[in-house]
Amino acid sequence: MGQEFVLLISSSVFCIGACGFIIRKNPLIMFMSVELMLNSVNFLLIAYSSFLNSLDGQIFALIIMTVAAAEVVVGLAIILTIFRTRQEMDVDHINALKG
Repeated sequence: MGQEFVLLISSSVFCIGACGFIIRKNPLIMFMSVELMLNSVNFLLIAYSSFLNSLDGQIFALIIMTVAAAEVVVGLAIILTIFRTRQEMDVDHINALKG
């Protein structure tokens, strides 16, 4: 597995996640798209960590996974709260968090 292959796979998965985040209006799909983007960065960090024989990329990937897990918990809690009160899942019509 060469560096070009790693860059190609990581950039294609990141682009799929970015397009999914921009195009879709469902918050759950948007969260899955953000997770795709984070996983593509993790794949790139771990692959280059392996290429360079260093543990720094793997440590950063572990930190990113921890932050992503916390982000998913908070995001899903907000989505469930809004869905219970509004019975709607379209991002364009959600303004319940305005102060």
